[in-house]
Amino acid sequence: MFWMTVCRSCLTTLVLTLSVVAWNADASARGVPDPAVDRLLADKAVATARRAIREVEAATIETQIDVCEVPAPPFGEAARARVMKGLFERAGLTAVRIDQEGNVLGERPGRESGPRVVVSAHLDTVFPKGTDVRVTRKGNLLAGPGIGDDCRGLAVLLAVARTLQAHPIQTDRPVLFVATVGEEGLGDLRGVRHLFEGPLKGQIGQFLSFDGDGLGIVSKGVGSRRYRVTFSGPGGHSWGSFGMANPIHALGRAVSGIAALQVPATPKTTFNVGRIGGGTSVNSIAASAWMEVDLRSTSQDELEALDRSFHAVVDSAVIGENQRWNGRGAVTATLDRTGFRPTGETPPDSLLLRRVLALTSAIGGSVSPSAGSTDANMAMSLGIPALTLGSGGSGRGAHSPGETFDTTGSAAGTERALLAVLAAATGEP
Repeated sequence: MFWMTVCRSCLTTLVLTLSVVAWNADASARGVPDPAVDRLLADKAVATARRAIREVEAATIETQIDVCEVPAPPFGEAARARVMKGLFERAGLTAVRIDQEGNVLGERPGRESGPRVVVSAHLDTVFPKGTDVRVTRKGNLLAGPGIGDDCRGLAVLLAVARTLQAHPIQTDRPVLFVATVGEEGLGDLRGVRHLFEGPLKGQIGQFLSFDGDGLGIVSKGVGSRRYRVTFSGPGGHSWGSFGMANPIHALGRAVSGIAALQVPATPKTTFNVGRIGGGTSVNSIAASAWMEVDLRSTSQDELEALDRSFHAVVDSAVIGENQRWNGRGAVTATLDRTGFRPTGETPPDSLLLRRVLALTSAIGGSVSPSAGSTDANMAMSLGIPALTLGSGGSGRGAHSPGETFDTTGSAAGTERALLAVLAAATGEP
């Protein structure tokens, strides 16, 4: 049974108190309604807040544009972090600060103490320093680097904070709003890692991330391992030193071996050589060459198996190149791991996932949970209920300079975000 109590003493606080007794996961899977969700959707104060967050969608879009025009290149998010800190303060959050890693944090106390619900979006983009980040607008279409990924998420994060501040809604659990650093690429989730491994270790009970467009739900974390492999040798003249082992040739052997690897279709497992480089001139045997490699899977076991195969390929490439030239000017390989993202999953019978699916349906959305590589990976890997939610609208060209975001219907994303936060911050069963 669930129940909700409403604080009438000051007419300024609505307390959502939800308690679960004897919930049957199999029954839930058959579509039996969740009483907590029904009560949440029927509550008058929540209904008022839902209308309000839709009515201010134009302001949310303006925030999206404003934030996006502040550069946040990889490992250079400080300027945008300072802007978000000011916006958090003006949204009424308390204890607003920038932590040691560069994350921006703001608190919203709950009626009770206990593990926090973290709601987040990431500050960083994939675009290097000096990228023109001005946003153009033509009707409902916004264009600019990072406008959807993840300026949209940051704007929705702020919209939820502002709406909760403006309406008399108090949650059971404290909510921690966070704008994280290092979600993209070689940032390697450094911001969210700090949340779970730093001062807040053991204090986070649930995790929601707003990332990208649409109404998608990511409940499974795609794990990855990334490497920079450097092949080295003495080098020499292409004519005069011919017969020496060649780092670039060894690299080529490795790329060919990686391309020939066999991986399962299910669970999905992938590999990619994303960048290569090296050498000094066309008539020189290179002294070094390098490649960057990305390995991914939704299965930790498959990821580890792929990792072992990749290492074997590199070793074989070195041996093959050296044997080809009888060890003359032997090459070596150095592997530097540049990224590690853990796998994880919020299971289908999770209370958080069931509620967010029900709320998505309630606002007219129809989605199935999917897999992705997001900030939520860290929480999932620790067994903490976590989801990454799309933030409404629709986008194209993510991670490209021509990225666009169509604001048509985007208010559904902000409304769903508000409801998801309220559902997550209710009492646990």
